[in-house]
Amino acid sequence: MFDNFETDAIRIQTPRTAQREHSTPVFMTSSFVFDDAEHARAMFAEEVQGNMYTRFSNPNTTEMIDKLAKLEKCEDGVPFASGMAAVFNSMFALLKSGDHILASRSIFGSTHQVLTLIFPRFNITHSYADIGNIKEWEDGVKPNTKIVYIETPSNPALDIIDLSWISEFCKARGLILIVDNCFATPYIQRPAEFGADLIVHSGTKFLDGQGRVIAGAVLGKKDLIKEIRFIARATGPSLSPMNAWIISKSLETLSIRMEKHSENALKLAEFLESHSEIELVKYPFLPSHPHYVLAKKQMKLGGGVVTFIVKGGVERGRKFLDALKWFSLTANLGDSRTTVTHPASTTHAKLKEEERQAVGILPGLIRVSVGLEHIDDIIAEVKQALTASI
Repeated sequence: MFDNFETDAIRIQTPRTAQREHSTPVFMTSSFVFDDAEHARAMFAEEVQGNMYTRFSNPNTTEMIDKLAKLEKCEDGVPFASGMAAVFNSMFALLKSGDHILASRSIFGSTHQVLTLIFPRFNITHSYADIGNIKEWEDGVKPNTKIVYIETPSNPALDIIDLSWISEFCKARGLILIVDNCFATPYIQRPAEFGADLIVHSGTKFLDGQGRVIAGAVLGKKDLIKEIRFIARATGPSLSPMNAWIISKSLETLSIRMEKHSENALKLAEFLESHSEIELVKYPFLPSHPHYVLAKKQMKLGGGVVTFIVKGGVERGRKFLDALKWFSLTANLGDSRTTVTHPASTTHAKLKEEERQAVGILPGLIRVSVGLEHIDDIIAEVKQALTASI
């Protein structure tokens, strides 16, 4: 519609109703009426487009997807009731019994459970590859491999995968590339521009930005989205109109929020790196990050998440968390409020210890989703907790 992200995020909108509203209303209806019997027949035959049942489509979910697809530079998309519903369906809709998935080893704990505990029930297998080990990727491709699934930056290790390289790798082998773009958002990174086939989002995180709703989306190539939409319509993991409305409105401020999240996160990371009680800090735009050059190449900003390890191991880490006075101890992220968690005992607790170690989730690792509060207050909170936990 426009050539600029910010304008698209604000001005892509459902056509006005007869009420001539300025802001899109919430269409809280389970179904829509037909003009006549022939119209009803044509709608169900998919000869004409429109809304007939909110499990299939709704003006609010359509607006959200139209906006996200444009922002991600994708052809089409499907809304989902949660990020994990989007993750699951992005793969399940395109697979059959006997197929194989090749995934980056550093992925979200629930995605790991889908691959290791749920898909095997359908005779769908998987292999993992380390992000920097080309031989593992090459050896990981089997005759029945159909999908490559990655996160970049990964949760919570903040590893960066070369999107250009992995896209060419998949294209040369006829594989479908799915990228979880949750941490970066389309404002910071657009995987489709590097060749990704599908992009997955948890709208619960930065897209909402205020910790209010559960939502998900899959964006990508029209032919693949058609298959995913068929499964979604039949099985019903549908997003509510209210939650879609909230996400769509939140996208209007995504650019300025991600600018501030990233600015605060970089300053916090720099402070932590200079502190004597910190063993390790990871943030994509810190020069010390092992993938710093790559991050600067394919990301506009470093994002809003910082991970670090306090000296003293797990026990010191627990003391640090307990010493925090106003940070929110919660497993969610992407909020306007700073949130903090211990991944090894929460979001990635279902992984075996050796699996966590393999992807850099060390026992004392702490993940901070840096909020929009004043950076001086954020740093002061971390500083006092470090002192109090000695």
